[in-house]
Amino acid sequence: MTDLSSFPITKKWPAQHPERLQLYSLPTPNGVKVSIMLEETGLPYEPHLVSFEKHDQLSPEFLSLNPNNKIPAIIDPNGPGGKPLALFESGAILIYLAEKTGLFLPQDAAQRYETIQWLMWQMGGVGPMIGQLGFFHKFAGKDYEDKRPRDRYVTEVRRLLGVLNQRLASRTWIMGDAYTIADIATFPWLRSWKNQGIDWADFPNAKRWFDQVGARPAVARGVQVLADLRKPLHDEKAKEILFGAGQYEKR
Repeated sequence: MTDLSSFPITKKWPAQHPERLQLYSLPTPNGVKVSIMLEETGLPYEPHLVSFEKHDQLSPEFLSLNPNNKIPAIIDPNGPGGKPLALFESGAILIYLAEKTGLFLPQDAAQRYETIQWLMWQMGGVGPMIGQLGFFHKFAGKDYEDKRPRDRYVTEVRRLLGVLNQRLASRTWIMGDAYTIADIATFPWLRSWKNQGIDWADFPNAKRWFDQVGARPAVARGVQVLADLRKPLHDEKAKEILFGAGQYEKR
């Protein structure tokens, strides 16, 4: 039987199926990249919810796996050479899983690096910029009287969506005919388009691609599996609001 006891994180999140890949994540854009990839590849995995509400990401157990205290992170019990491998950073995990399975990353060297190029475009541009725009457009940023920061991110996100829209003008997927980790990485960040005030009418090619990715059954499963893990926590918080912390168990 596979033994993961040498990883301190398993003390806080015990592995019920240690022979499976262990996923530590949350249903955020970065979080669902890896669950989508796992569903697409068919690799057996066991998901664990890292609750930001409970500050799980700052626990010693989680920091032992990812000192950068961000999700997602994985332990693959069947890593290179048959030894367990721990990884963090969603882009690195996607490349690893693609190489492990031989899926969603072209074997041709030129195509492979072009795919990684578009993955890095998402990691360095789409994710950070859309994340900041969400803050200024939907969340706490709306309280700032100075709208220049918000407008800066609006402009940059529109530019990035224009790049994507142009890329998809004559392509089915970001890399053409092949669905790759570039699509898997980019799609989750556009799921919150309402929070960013995105008008799809300005980006019809990107919208067609977005709907196409979202229609894939594995994508739906990858999003839902983490949402299902989080639901009990949300139910618990709702009961706290209704009855007061520590009281609802008696009702």
